[in-house]
Amino acid sequence: MRTDAAETSQSMAGTLRSIISVAAVLMAWEIAARLKLTPALFLPAVTTVAATFVDLVSDGSLPLDLAVSLYRAFAGLALASVVGVTLGIAMARSAWLRWLFDPLVALGFPAPKIAFIPIFILWFGIESTSKILLVAFACVFPMVIATYNAAGAVNRTIIWSALSLGSSRHRLILRVILPACYPRIFAALRVAVPVALITTFTCEMVAGGGGMGATLMYSQRFFESPTVFAYIVTMLAVGLLLDKAMLALQAYFPAWRDDGGR
Repeated sequence: MRTDAAETSQSMAGTLRSIISVAAVLMAWEIAARLKLTPALFLPAVTTVAATFVDLVSDGSLPLDLAVSLYRAFAGLALASVVGVTLGIAMARSAWLRWLFDPLVALGFPAPKIAFIPIFILWFGIESTSKILLVAFACVFPMVIATYNAAGAVNRTIIWSALSLGSSRHRLILRVILPACYPRIFAALRVAVPVALITTFTCEMVAGGGGMGATLMYSQRFFESPTVFAYIVTMLAVGLLLDKAMLALQAYFPAWRDDGGR
């Protein structure tokens, strides 16, 4: 009980520190804008940005753009997860697949994925397909690497025991290997979520086609600074909320933690 109380107290203290830090930054921002230390074109007041945010939410433009961007990000992430987990386990179980794909993964993982935007636009256009596939391309490599390492680290005795008890190869993967990979898969997924968001927003900024990034760049071209800042703050908030959601999901499924939930 004391441990739980101490953890709760530490969590509340951390939350309070975060609130104070953010409030201090917003206050300094507002004061600087009100004192006109910099032109409003470059730094609109917090209250102005907040009013613009309310207007954008009220007319539905910001929620629509956010929905489009999240759809692209999570569709690409889902595709990367399915392909990455499947390929990672296959590479761990098959020497010839490992021989075939290991050089490709080693080549693609450190590559700057944003540099492929022109190619994906050329091949798949400026609508959602190119952005979804680029997100999948950016996120698949950490999923492959994490799954491959986790599957390769499964205790051989457990695998041999399952096979000796009559487990098929298919059941072995689903009932033994995949559950053993959950912690590292989830860790890679938590890393891939912000990568998916960054890739989506960047691709929209470059290629257009709607979404948060496209509207942000459109507003910047017409010097609509409050709208630009409203969208930037929304992007930051979405990233933070999604990370908190991933932590909550991890707490809900203790088996996904590295310590097994202990």
